[in-house]
Amino acid sequence: MRDLSFNPRSFFNDKLNGKFNAKQFPWITGAIALILSLMYVPLLAHWVHGWLFKSISIEHEYFSHGMIGIPFAMYLAWQSRSKFMSLTASGRDQLLGTAVCAIAGILYLSNLAEPVNLSLPLMLTGGILTFKGRVGLRILGFPMLLLWLATPNELPYLVAPFTAPLQILIANIAGIILKLLGFPVTVDQFYIYLNGRQVEVAPYCAGLKMMFTSVYIALLLLNWTGLDQRRKFVLFFISCAAGLSVVGNIIRNTILTYFHGTGQDALFVWLHDSWGGDLYSAGLLGILVWWIGKFESRFQPSS
Repeated sequence: MRDLSFNPRSFFNDKLNGKFNAKQFPWITGAIALILSLMYVPLLAHWVHGWLFKSISIEHEYFSHGMIGIPFAMYLAWQSRSKFMSLTASGRDQLLGTAVCAIAGILYLSNLAEPVNLSLPLMLTGGILTFKGRVGLRILGFPMLLLWLATPNELPYLVAPFTAPLQILIANIAGIILKLLGFPVTVDQFYIYLNGRQVEVAPYCAGLKMMFTSVYIALLLLNWTGLDQRRKFVLFFISCAAGLSVVGNIIRNTILTYFHGTGQDALFVWLHDSWGGDLYSAGLLGILVWWIGKFESRFQPSS
């Protein structure tokens, strides 16, 4: 019969010598899973509620692609479970992982929104290093990347001051389109005037959210189709996804200016603040899905 008694001195000596194996202490895995669930399930629920009902800050809404990416990351991790569970970590990886977990714990205990958010992927990264080492982290590299890129943080706020060239580009092209359609339009920097009514292409209206989402979904689709093994194609498709989001946002701002300038305020609110914006986003993502399907069939070897 296997002895499952816990000896603290033996436990830490084995950990320092790289001999610790979680299979010797199955209750430890369960206890850690329970603690992490109590810590982070409420946080994930807060993220999802905020993304669905827009009850969090504008910056955090930029990461609503996590509603797709995080479940997909969990699916990928589950698919790799047999290979992952057979691994053990070296002593060096265990110490490094423990240090990362300690940093994540400090961030969580800070009770500040951004550090608490970032503590989730950091804690999981440290846990993987501690129990499965760098090889385990490599196996779950893409699922962890999806989680990191879906974790709400202040990056949109930091990037917003540098979007002026994009705002001006969008405003000018929208103005040109409306002029070609015969409307009396004036453009001043990132302000568009139609029939005396002003529309501002503000930093948060410059399409950054759609660009973040498009690039994220492009990464997900590349992995799903197996085309992520073609490095040149990865760069090409991600660039196309970013470009598509810019083109789509130019069209959206053109329509918004038309609605506002012609007094169709209900339609303006529908496209700008209501489910019309979600419909627009879904349409762009649908183009990406259709597009990569075409590439997948092209690269597929003929039988």
